[in-house]
Amino acid sequence: MADNVNCLIMGASYGSLLGTKLALAGHDATLICLPAEADLINAEGAIVRMPVKNREGLVEINTKTLPGKLTAAGTGDVDPADFDLVALAMQEPQFRSPGVRELLDAVAKSRKPCMSIMNMPPLPYLKRIPGLDAEACRDSYTDASVWDSFDPACMTLCSPDPQAFRPPEEKVNVLQVRLPTNFKSARFESEKDTAILRRLQADIEAVRFDPGDGPLELPVKLKVHDSVFVPLAKWSMLLAGNYRCVEKDGMRPIKEAVHADLEATRSVYEWVVDLCQSLGADPADMVPFEKYANAALSLGSPSSAARALAAGAPNIERVDRLVQTIAAQKGRRNEVVDRTVALVDGWLEANRAKAG
Repeated sequence: MADNVNCLIMGASYGSLLGTKLALAGHDATLICLPAEADLINAEGAIVRMPVKNREGLVEINTKTLPGKLTAAGTGDVDPADFDLVALAMQEPQFRSPGVRELLDAVAKSRKPCMSIMNMPPLPYLKRIPGLDAEACRDSYTDASVWDSFDPACMTLCSPDPQAFRPPEEKVNVLQVRLPTNFKSARFESEKDTAILRRLQADIEAVRFDPGDGPLELPVKLKVHDSVFVPLAKWSMLLAGNYRCVEKDGMRPIKEAVHADLEATRSVYEWVVDLCQSLGADPADMVPFEKYANAALSLGSPSSAARALAAGAPNIERVDRLVQTIAAQKGRRNEVVDRTVALVDGWLEANRAKAG
């Protein structure tokens, strides 16, 4: 590996947060995105705004001013073999789009280490979880065949815990972080591939950013864990909050989904935690419910999955269905989860009927 790590990032919104953290630490990243986004990022940089503890307002970082280089490109402009690491930062349904599908297949065949920061774990990652029948989960994916060329040993999962969004009034190269938590990645099977992640963790940890009034330690770190279960801690949050934003006649904010009936939320959350532990997770791999419920107080809008359904999306990431399917393999079910899955199914059927 050269002096710096060269990372290919498929997806520009979450991807620009990870790419900015890498460029801050002196590494290079190429974002795969739409032509209009790519042109703007290449001309003006990616701009990330984030809150910093004990500081008024948001700190703005423009990648044009950083030691590492962040560039943007289209799906046909890159060869995965030129990179040290690939990050998957799109929503799962997008990976079957023309151009993206072919690039993903080239990534798989390059055998480059690949870190997913999707909420929906890629199918090959499930194969790293002992005792789980990954093939029986294919129906939870928009198109499971896009994952068929991957070697599970080259795939890891990173929990996209930081909450970020593109402010609608801004240009498409601006990303605002709402909840500046960490990216939590499981290690790769090989020590050599894991060493790349540990190096990025250390460099991101060490860097300081000067917004003009002295160097600051910025939030949103990369944390590398030995357990394959650490990124699954997100499942209980998604099923207790994000997917429960979906109601029969509309969408509610995450805060309300969590706090309108805290005991119901707790029961779903702990049921999913228990499922993860039945697969082999250590209680220490999971996030305590109180910590999650407290963080949810700051989430005043519906989840991205709920917003996508409300906007007419014919496909969204189905972590709700995946968790239901895995639970069934263990002879477990939960009424609230079953109801959530049925509500999401109903919205998708209606959206597809309208689109068709």
